[in-house]
Amino acid sequence: MSELHPPAGHDPAAKNESAAHHEPNVRHTPERRRAGRGHLRFFWNLLFKALRKVGSHAENFYAVVGIFLLIGAAVAVAGTLAFAELGKHIQKGATQDFDVAVLQWIGTHHTPLLTSLMNEITPLGTGVVVLMIVGVTAAFLWHTEHKHSARLLLASTAGSILLNNVLKFWFDRPRPTVFEWQTHAASSSFPSGHAMSATVVYGTVAYLLARLQKHLWSRALTLTAAVVTIALICATRLYLGVHYPSDVLGGIVVGLAWSGFCMATLEASLVLARRRAPAKVVDERPAPIEHAVAAENASASDHGASDRPASERVATA
Repeated sequence: MSELHPPAGHDPAAKNESAAHHEPNVRHTPERRRAGRGHLRFFWNLLFKALRKVGSHAENFYAVVGIFLLIGAAVAVAGTLAFAELGKHIQKGATQDFDVAVLQWIGTHHTPLLTSLMNEITPLGTGVVVLMIVGVTAAFLWHTEHKHSARLLLASTAGSILLNNVLKFWFDRPRPTVFEWQTHAASSSFPSGHAMSATVVYGTVAYLLARLQKHLWSRALTLTAAVVTIALICATRLYLGVHYPSDVLGGIVVGLAWSGFCMATLEASLVLARRRAPAKVVDERPAPIEHAVAAENASASDHGASDRPASERVATA
């Protein structure tokens, strides 16, 4: 019997390859986004994880951008309304009794050691220190090709300084005189500039760094350090007698509203940039620490190979 041969020009492998090319395109996400990026479930990462998930399945590109901008506007509006309500109560004097009672209690618990410690911590929220942190962080982000993040940090910081000065001028609340101040202070009291700048700067820096990290523990550590730093700075303003509790609360609320809007704007701008610019510019990759690890592993592998007997190296070759 004669053997059956496939028709000329018929290649099953080529047919399979052609069929594979006609399959629907599969969206591949960068490895760094697959490695634990969506598992952090607190603070702002929870919000933006959900938004990125929705955005990844959205068919309309402009709908994705709109989602980020809409949630940023919602956060800003909610924070603004809460701040406006608090400001209204302050202007009516509704918080004064509570504010004074809290400061009186704090004044009875002053100690020389604690006063010295608070005076060491409170400069972390001053303009010079905050601007230095912003400058160093922005330079690092820019140098490691995270230029959108660097721009966001600079814009959010400049905006918070301008906004705080406008709000202080508008409310013009006198500073407390419950007990003698333990540090120097200027300008009006509401909202607290230290509380607002700490919330915006340390919160934004922590967010930008955490979104570039692959491991859950490192993200949690970064965000926890930011929260603790903000809380300590806010506590010093009460302990030193230069702010009422409502001043500090107002600074935190408006700081969260402004930084939340900036973070949402960053995510929207990255979606736009990925559409319009090369991936290497807008991918916002982490610092190349993995390359160093890979080099160390390769070096260790080479050393291990050199330690083997010559016969094994020859057999392997």
